[in-house]
Amino acid sequence: MIEVKEISKHYGKKIVLDGVDLQFPRGKITSLIGSNGAGKSTLLSIVSRLLAQDGGVVMVDGKNVTDYKNKVLAQRLSILKQSNHVRLKLTVRELVSFGRFPYSQDKLTDEDKEKVDRAIRFLDMKDIEDAYIDELSGGQKQRAYMAMVVAQDTEYVLLDEPLNNLDMKHSVQTMKTLRRLADEWEKTIIIVLHDINFASHYSDYIVALKDGKVKYCDTTDNIINEKVLEDVFDIAITVSEFNQKKVCNYFV
Repeated sequence: MIEVKEISKHYGKKIVLDGVDLQFPRGKITSLIGSNGAGKSTLLSIVSRLLAQDGGVVMVDGKNVTDYKNKVLAQRLSILKQSNHVRLKLTVRELVSFGRFPYSQDKLTDEDKEKVDRAIRFLDMKDIEDAYIDELSGGQKQRAYMAMVVAQDTEYVLLDEPLNNLDMKHSVQTMKTLRRLADEWEKTIIIVLHDINFASHYSDYIVALKDGKVKYCDTTDNIINEKVLEDVFDIAITVSEFNQKKVCNYFV
């Protein structure tokens, strides 16, 4: 389990996170929602140790995240940031193979190669595995990076706005992939989302951040509530049901 205890972060006088306390259930998808500047991406970066907090502690399986050696932590936790840029001329297969670096460094074992093959099949990229990353569409690139994370095969998967720059079709494909990772592979997924309808449809739990604090933390059904969402986003939102899922309309 990942536990966040009294996490704080500030830049000068600006408080980005203010005493955040959370626990992320194993084998479930937890979405972080909130307006721009609420602290979602900062929290994800602190949990993954990409960014140092000013106060508090992050525990991964009962151990302070700062006490892990880099290689060991990379075998427990993976993260996909908003912006991913590879300057090397790499094929899809070569990029996905980077996911095995924490285990075998630059010498892939037969087990590593099988993990790479499985990830490529899981993301349905077998037909373009030899294509170069810089020649792919935005959606294909995102799937390739997702495949790299899948190949890393960590229990905890953190994703910072993975639907950015994706059209509706590829956004749905990405979320369905994450749902399968949680349901079939029992991965614990923490994801920053801007679209509350994707959060509503695919999450088990939702954490709503506002002004650097946890405003709400509950099951998806309890968070996708008109009063709760209006409080979080400061906008009127109508919630209706379709095919047993709650749909939010904020265009009214």
